[in-house]
Amino acid sequence: MEYFYIIIIIIIVIILASIKQINQYERGIKFSLGKFTKMMEPGWRLVIPIFQSYKKVDIRTKAVDVPEQDAITRDNVSVKINAVIYYKIFDASKSILEVENFYYAVSQLAQTTMRNVVGSVSLDELLSEREKLSTEICNIIDEATDPWGIKVENVELKDVSLPEEMKRVIAKAAEAEREKQAVITKSIGEVEASNNLAKAAKVMSSSEGALHLRTLSTINDISSDQSNTIIFALPIEVLRAFENIGHHPMPPKPEPKEKK
Repeated sequence: MEYFYIIIIIIIVIILASIKQINQYERGIKFSLGKFTKMMEPGWRLVIPIFQSYKKVDIRTKAVDVPEQDAITRDNVSVKINAVIYYKIFDASKSILEVENFYYAVSQLAQTTMRNVVGSVSLDELLSEREKLSTEICNIIDEATDPWGIKVENVELKDVSLPEEMKRVIAKAAEAEREKQAVITKSIGEVEASNNLAKAAKVMSSSEGALHLRTLSTINDISSDQSNTIIFALPIEVLRAFENIGHHPMPPKPEPKEKK
């Protein structure tokens, strides 16, 4: 009778030791005598000791920080670039059976792909089309990891570091471009101002007294500040009036009448 109780206790201990819990965000890979048996869903599952074993796989989205990589662009510029990869496992059995360590494999594949893609574009394309390059890197990695049961959701380029010499060259180019735009804008303003001044001069010349009114208005504006000294310039019309008076002959003086 005592042996019976001992056997019952041993069976209960084996059953309790066989109960394995699979969380909702996990999947279990069961092996029987070393062979893949099935994939275990979340909940309590039985795994018989010695004869069976299992391995948990986290199927949540993972973020992998790709270490900074040294690369050379198509136009022979040395850059340093790093990125973040977001991926998740859609087939837990393949992630265990098809690749030894999918964490390490995805990271190494991402580093190699980044260097290859950066080497196929110029520096201008790398700086201005980062979104396009991220999509291209994502598609390449996703295609390569499909046999591993991994889906790459997104790739984000975090930073592109340039050598100090290249930063100074880019800064000089940007400064020259801004100076060019400033000169162009100033010249356009001068052309518009000259056109407006020509129109104003034309209107003033065709209206009598307009120049006098403009002169008086300018004097009034200047006279508001007592520290200013006003030098009044006679309009050309006044000088011409004096000039006309000088050209007119003087009327003859009346001869005196003789006294009777």
